[in-house]
Amino acid sequence: MTIVIKLYEYENMNTTPMVQKKRSTTICPMEDFLPPNNINIPQKENKLNEMDWLLHQLEDFQPISLDEMDSVKLMNRIDTKFMIRISQLPSILSQAIGEYRVLEIQNLRLLPYSSVYFDTPDLKMYTMHQNGKLCRYKVRLRQYEQSGFSFLEIKSKSNKGRTSKKRVEISQSEFQTLTLAQDRSGFVEKITPYHFADLEPRLRNSFSRITMVDQNKTERITLDLNLTFRDIQGNAQSDFSDLIIIEIKQDGGVKSHFTDYLSSFRIKPGSISKYCLGMTKIYPQIKQNAFKKKIRKISKLTNYDYVTD
Repeated sequence: MTIVIKLYEYENMNTTPMVQKKRSTTICPMEDFLPPNNINIPQKENKLNEMDWLLHQLEDFQPISLDEMDSVKLMNRIDTKFMIRISQLPSILSQAIGEYRVLEIQNLRLLPYSSVYFDTPDLKMYTMHQNGKLCRYKVRLRQYEQSGFSFLEIKSKSNKGRTSKKRVEISQSEFQTLTLAQDRSGFVEKITPYHFADLEPRLRNSFSRITMVDQNKTERITLDLNLTFRDIQGNAQSDFSDLIIIEIKQDGGVKSHFTDYLSSFRIKPGSISKYCLGMTKIYPQIKQNAFKKKIRKISKLTNYDYVTD
């Protein structure tokens, strides 16, 4: 199999395809198609090649197992989020080789996840986020598909900006039916001001994740891509295939090399929660004024029309 490779020159990582400057065109076997570390892959072109590049680049990292990850759970932490487009990732990852290890499960490093988010009938959890309230919660079921585990997870945000996550394992049947055993539903009432019986499933979310850990095991990096959102019935769907949400999770007070890599490309912190992003797209009629600026940023970043009216 052969492919046509089109190489481009860019002034910086934020250059858009409108100012790309074509440099050369060559033909080579697919197995020999390896990207130079400093190439920013042209957006919208050869999406399969972008994933091939990424999967091959991940092989350059030392692996870390789930058992080794136990010491870096960081269930109470400070989160810093960033948004990039997928074509920016190879240049960023090239700097991380040797400094970070990548979670590997059953020989895979790009791992599938599925989530179902719950909220009250009047969307109190979403509304608190939209209104900028702290001391807020998210309640979800999450399936870690490659490892085979499913959990009921509760994330809370304190008024000091710290994120806490607590979870209890559930069965595959509970995840699929969205019906929990009584003792597990009581878990929600112990941690949040909500009764699980008063909550209803609102949003399905699936994505692929790369999890990285620094060599000193002081921070964890997650890179979420191939984001897809659906309503519970599966009648509405919204995809964000060019967007990557990066989350740097630390206990605090430790220097992050990954933050330095992002800063070198003038990438600043800022994101929107996956739950709120999905809700704004699947339910466009709900109030979302606080998120419009961030959605416009995503639209500009990915050159897709995600802007709401």
